[in-house]
Amino acid sequence: MTDDFIDLTELFALQAGLDEEIAERHGVTYESTFERRVLALLVELGEFANETRCFKYWSYKGPSAKEVVLDEYADGLHFLLSLGIPLGVSQYKHYFHVKEKDLTKAILQVYEDVSELRKEYSVENYARAFGDYLNIVPLFDFSSEEVIEAYRKKLGTNHQRQKDHY
Repeated sequence: MTDDFIDLTELFALQAGLDEEIAERHGVTYESTFERRVLALLVELGEFANETRCFKYWSYKGPSAKEVVLDEYADGLHFLLSLGIPLGVSQYKHYFHVKEKDLTKAILQVYEDVSELRKEYSVENYARAFGDYLNIVPLFDFSSEEVIEAYRKKLGTNHQRQKDHY
């Protein structure tokens, strides 16, 4: 990984567009779906961990293909972006700072951060959770552009799912 930062500013507007489409189609608001968004983020984080296989000490099998892991990472990114919008976050440039090199511990830290965010929904707790989630990127051979492209790809899928009444 050669990138030392990632700029996600453009993704907030894209996520807001998807969130608006979902809100109109399903008659929901950020407030009415907060708990479900938090749970969805935790589920997606678990699915990401499952594809990395980082916790499977009993298995010799390696992680899933890079594209699969990136896709799961992008799913979590969708919910983190979505959780930032009601807090007024519309831009985010993150300089990578790996605090924890053990992937299992890094993922567990994000779980803790998200739990704190649920207890106290604030910009400070949001930034901590988002930062720790993004600090997972350097633990893989992902570039910032690959992460953004994976998000855009999944965004297209999510818009199509709304059209298809997924």
